[in-house]
Amino acid sequence: MLRKLGIAFACAALVAGCATSPTGRKQLMLVSEGQAISASRQAYVQEIGKYRKEGKLVTDPRLLNRVKVITERLVAQAVKMRPDSAKWEWTVEVIDDPQNVNAWCMAGGRMAVYTGLLLKIDPTDDELAQVMGHEIAHALANHTAERMSVAMASQAGVLAAGILLDQSATTIATAAVAAQVAVNLPNSRAAETEADRIGIELAAKAGFDPRAAVTLWQKMAAVGGGKGPPQFLSTHPSDASRQQALAKLVAKVMPYYQAPGPRPTFPVRVGAAAV
Repeated sequence: MLRKLGIAFACAALVAGCATSPTGRKQLMLVSEGQAISASRQAYVQEIGKYRKEGKLVTDPRLLNRVKVITERLVAQAVKMRPDSAKWEWTVEVIDDPQNVNAWCMAGGRMAVYTGLLLKIDPTDDELAQVMGHEIAHALANHTAERMSVAMASQAGVLAAGILLDQSATTIATAAVAAQVAVNLPNSRAAETEADRIGIELAAKAGFDPRAAVTLWQKMAAVGGGKGPPQFLSTHPSDASRQQALAKLVAKVMPYYQAPGPRPTFPVRVGAAAV
């Protein structure tokens, strides 16, 4: 009987947990964005705290300033796209890990980029903006909550139902664990395509050349060198068709890049004191 009730609750959760992304795509949402942001805050503190203890948070003012200038222009456009995100705690850390070619952005605007991406890819500012714009797009499109929902639904339907019916500390703790998993759990191809569309638009509106999206992925593919793809590619699948899709997006967003006028910024906390 209890098993049947659990299945019934799981089915109800799956039916109720539907949402629509900024591009009109249907999403599974067993976790609210507010829950994802709260869980991500806990996960971010734990993750960055670990790197702080290991002495792996970059403090080089030149590098931090470069990331700050790029990110603040992107976030200004993100806030224009989603005004409610102005209330997020936009934060970015640079993590000293020369082997990790990766970057990410959690729900609520907490970001990180690894020195491996900067060293191995050696991106131009335009290319780095494509990376960060893509990651910011994941947050704007609520992909953290979506990945958490998929992870929970795949683990157990009853757990999915519990997220809806129980607001206990246990549920919140479970969500925090899921948020940590979401840092490494791959997005779906649909979510990646969505982040490409949103991210390249953000970057173009922020004044970064959208053509850099294509050259960035060419560099990413070259870095593997037959030894397997870098971490960023393992969680952000890239292929020839994706590069072709990005090339088509370039033509659509080029007018944003070419538009005259200054590019606004939005404050972002940067550096080891950000958490």
